[in-house]
Amino acid sequence: MALPRLLAYAAAMLVCALMGAPAVLAVAGDGTVAPDGMALVIGVALTLPSVVLGMLVAARRPRSVVGLLLVLAGATTVYVAVGESYASLAVRRGLFTEVYAALSQGDWMFLYVPAALLMLVFPDGRLPGRRWRWAVAGLLVVPVLFMLIAACVPEAYQPPFENTPHLLRPPRAYLPVLEVVGVTLLPVFLGLLITSAAAMVIRYRRAADEVSRARVKWFALGAGFLPLTLLLCWAGYLFFGGPDLAVFGLSATAVAIPVSTAIAVLRHDLYDVDRAISAAVTYGLVTAVLLAFYMAASFLVGFGAGRGSPVVAAAATAVCAAALSPLRVRLQRRVDRRLYPARQAVLTAVARLRDRMHAGQARPEELEAALRDALRDPDLRVGYRLPGATGLVDASGAPVDPGDSPVTPVRLGGHEIGALVRGRAGSRELLREAADASALLIEVVRLRIEVSRALDEAEAGRTRLLHAGYEERRRLERDLHDGAQQRLVSLGMAIRLAQRHLGGGTAGVDALLDEWVAELAAAVTELRQIAHGLRPSSLDDGLGNALVMLAGKVPVPVALDVSAGDLPDDVAMTAYYVASEAMTNAVKHAGSAAIGVRVSRTADRVTVRISDDGRGGAEMRPGAGLAGLADRVRAAGGALRLSSPEGGGTTVEAVLPCAS
Repeated sequence: MALPRLLAYAAAMLVCALMGAPAVLAVAGDGTVAPDGMALVIGVALTLPSVVLGMLVAARRPRSVVGLLLVLAGATTVYVAVGESYASLAVRRGLFTEVYAALSQGDWMFLYVPAALLMLVFPDGRLPGRRWRWAVAGLLVVPVLFMLIAACVPEAYQPPFENTPHLLRPPRAYLPVLEVVGVTLLPVFLGLLITSAAAMVIRYRRAADEVSRARVKWFALGAGFLPLTLLLCWAGYLFFGGPDLAVFGLSATAVAIPVSTAIAVLRHDLYDVDRAISAAVTYGLVTAVLLAFYMAASFLVGFGAGRGSPVVAAAATAVCAAALSPLRVRLQRRVDRRLYPARQAVLTAVARLRDRMHAGQARPEELEAALRDALRDPDLRVGYRLPGATGLVDASGAPVDPGDSPVTPVRLGGHEIGALVRGRAGSRELLREAADASALLIEVVRLRIEVSRALDEAEAGRTRLLHAGYEERRRLERDLHDGAQQRLVSLGMAIRLAQRHLGGGTAGVDALLDEWVAELAAAVTELRQIAHGLRPSSLDDGLGNALVMLAGKVPVPVALDVSAGDLPDDVAMTAYYVASEAMTNAVKHAGSAAIGVRVSRTADRVTVRISDDGRGGAEMRPGAGLAGLADRVRAAGGALRLSSPEGGGTTVEAVLPCAS
């Protein structure tokens, strides 16, 4: 097992032992904990995040000391809480009272050491360079020296050790020197803390990739709760006359630093850290300005009235908050410009494109290029979702395959109208904001694609119908020429030949007439077949009767449900051809065992639905029967839909307008 991980586990066990100290103190103190037992319980609770997350980091990063330092940071919190209780007990019971009283006078420096060391080695557990070893040595040595010097000061201890004798009593001649050294150690320690913070700045500037920078930002976000503690302390003095609110800031800091550190090390992409920092700074500044306004108002109205009257305090706060509401938006923009430039760039790019589009200087299809420039992501793609389609298309109508790239949906009015496909930059939160800001532009482009496709389909359908009309004319011409026309021409020649022989009495009139009648009957039959291809004669008795006759010619069972009533002839003929083509395909290509045909009418719409239980997989290919059928339906003002999953049968549904 790696040494840092082993030390982290050992430190966690030690902290857990300290967290169990309340029970020991309660027994040792005759069943009573310390007078400030609630503070002890809160301190123990605030220790848990550091210990748990520290062990998690140690388990995931066994060779890094970051997990160990997180556990030690939690140890300082529980040490403060348990120390207060032990101090009261030590005075009553005499448990190492002199030793504890001497060492506790200057031990406050150790509270900052784990956090300072964490700043020096974050995020990879190594120092920025060899020279930084002096900072580590200083952070370990200076607190020890200061604690020993504070123990030598002959002044009375702070309560509850005011009556405890001093353990260390150096000669008085050395006291001035010790005092000078002790005072000197204070700025030295402050310099060490500033040096630790400078290490984070240096790491951020040296970071060669966005991941390293994001981790540093996460840690800075957690450390940013320390200024919040100062603001709460200020607010406590304004509203309550004491620093009581600072306890909430310290509690938040005790949780924020381990949480942000764990996120930085393990899941730096969990949330957009730039957005979080921008929001935190903005609301922190607003809170500071609000407190300043309140303090000024309190002095103008009367500081005494402001403190003593909750009504005045609440009214002043409400007025200040209302006044700061417009300021927050402007302040957010300014903060975004410095701390969250990507967000500001995206919103500005979308706004500029919208303005240029309204001025007629740009097209909404330029959105993808604008977002790519704003996010500095040349691989970002904007996809549009068309009605009835399952995939995404680009502005030209070509399919967009996201692959494994993260996809951020774009919604408008509760419907998904498109998506942003991330390339190499931009967090999920930033892409969500970009999606919200671009929704109207995406909807415009989507509608333009739909209109363009509809026009293309209409033009293609018109062309296909025109060619189909030409082909039908040529077919009719061939059928008439090769069939009925030839029979009639032959019949005419035969009659002319018989006419020449009738005068000589050599022709058999009865036989000739029988032959001519047979030829005429054959010609009439062929003409009827040709006419049936143009309009089925069975439609003379209604669509229902025509479909019954059509179903009788199909070699598989057909379930008919026709409840459309009397229909106009053009609607009935289109519905008949839809059913005929769909049933023919079901028998010929799908291998169906049963077919269902349902024709219904609702208001001014007639729906023709043909379903089968065949193999499925049908497609509407150009030049095929279904494509021609779709053209016929569109020419009638309707729409044809096809659903044919593999192995799931096929459903053809046509919706036709039918004026009452």
